[in-house]
Amino acid sequence: MAAAGGAGFDPGLGPEGNGPYRLLRAGRERLIRRYLAALDDPRGAQEQRLSAVLAATRGSRFGEAHGLARVRTLDDLRRAVPVRTHEQLRPWLDRVSVGEDGVLTTDPVRQLLETSGTTGRPKHLPVTDPWAASIAEAQSLWVLAMVRDHEAAARGRALTVVSPAAHSRSPGGLPIGSNTGRMHLAQPWYVRARYPVPYRVFCMSPAPLRQYALLRFALEAQVTSLTTANPSTVLLLARRLVEWREELSADLADGTLRRGPAAALSWRERAPLELRLRKRPVPTDWRPAKLWPLSVVNCWKGGPAAYFCERLPEALGAELPVREVGITASEGYFAVPLGLDWGGGALWTIGHVLEFIGEDEQPRWAWELEVGERVRLVISTEAGLLRYDLQDTLEVIGRAKNTPVVRFVGKSGRYLNATGEKVTEGQVSEAMRRVARTLGVRPDGFTARLCWGEVPSIELAVEGEGLPLAGALAAAFDQALREVNVEYDDKRGSDRLGLPSVRALAAGSYAAWRARRVEEGAPEGQVKDPLIAVDEAEWARVVQALPGGRR
Repeated sequence: MAAAGGAGFDPGLGPEGNGPYRLLRAGRERLIRRYLAALDDPRGAQEQRLSAVLAATRGSRFGEAHGLARVRTLDDLRRAVPVRTHEQLRPWLDRVSVGEDGVLTTDPVRQLLETSGTTGRPKHLPVTDPWAASIAEAQSLWVLAMVRDHEAAARGRALTVVSPAAHSRSPGGLPIGSNTGRMHLAQPWYVRARYPVPYRVFCMSPAPLRQYALLRFALEAQVTSLTTANPSTVLLLARRLVEWREELSADLADGTLRRGPAAALSWRERAPLELRLRKRPVPTDWRPAKLWPLSVVNCWKGGPAAYFCERLPEALGAELPVREVGITASEGYFAVPLGLDWGGGALWTIGHVLEFIGEDEQPRWAWELEVGERVRLVISTEAGLLRYDLQDTLEVIGRAKNTPVVRFVGKSGRYLNATGEKVTEGQVSEAMRRVARTLGVRPDGFTARLCWGEVPSIELAVEGEGLPLAGALAAAFDQALREVNVEYDDKRGSDRLGLPSVRALAAGSYAAWRARRVEEGAPEGQVKDPLIAVDEAEWARVVQALPGGRR
């Protein structure tokens, strides 16, 4: 809970609480003591964490190349290893992907986690046992606090939406998949028993089939909590319930999985699933809060997610608590929210080494941060990502004891990011390059922006002669962007993002824009066409103020 004044946050992990909370807490006494001590002394916690990171990385090829054997202090680490983006670290990560041992750490790499990169290639991030243990500890504290505040969530079934833990293999034979699926499978059996949806459902394709089967199984259960990273997924499931209510009604009445998208299942695929289904009464109100005794929804609330969170009450059919799941990524877990009213999370100083770069581009440690400032997150993890620039912007909103509490603001730099797709300027450029090659056109300039709605989409402003009809250009751009950004492809495939639209601009529009920028004082040689407009004000300057803009 937040203390009076809003700047102090109480972790509230004491021994008193409801029965499920006390039971869970009994198995986490040592972790809680470590965590509370770290909140008091973030510097000491980070120094200890550095020792763990160095133990995993010193004997690696990366460690040898950077002299990690001589690193003893946090400041030593700064001198030995430069800050790198993912693209700058990619040559090392590629060596991991092809199966080379001991590249970033001396611990074996168990699998690779896939997420969108800043170019056409996705990121493939290593998982090691020490790294996975750190993530599990942070997650267990989050669950503990959630159960403390929402006892009913522990007394029903937990609907958790995840992606497959493995969908392919790297050139070196490592499984490639999602962190949500990995964590799902890593849970003990008694936790997995609370999940109403069989894991094999999350591995189904295409997306409508997966969503239909998920909802069919969820309708069998008394769901008391719904957890997914993006609130847009909750909105999508609410829309699907209405869209498929006739098909789901028939399958509920018959105890089957045979209607709607599930009609495409073969007998071999359907039979083991239907063994777990029973005949159920058909609902009259298909809003989630009316279908299930939901007590809490858990999802991201910061950055672009805030837009979707505002729409949850109407979609759910009730005002329900919405709890932040934390500042997390495939690279790690960085801040743990321990209260419903926390606008962010306390830095996870016993998990990874955390640095922060402010507007002055000078790195600082957790204990040096001030309330109110915005900083970029740089991490060093047990999986070998040392001084890795995550390119996430955080705002310090208070402290839990002596440890900063931060909220997610958005991706640093120029991104389009409505539901986690993180489309970069490089990806927009590559997608348009492919469109030009496929359609035989040469746009003179183009700019992309997000169009917000219940289903957001990208709008593309394009200048050029001989362009195809807007619909054809939009479809080609959509296909190309799906090829270069795996997260965008996933969101489009599950209808969390809509088809792009195109706005044609008159000839000379971008020349006029560049001339205006020079008149305003920008160095002519450094003026670049804006491939992404990150907000409405920039879009107005780039497109709406240009002559001849039309849809």
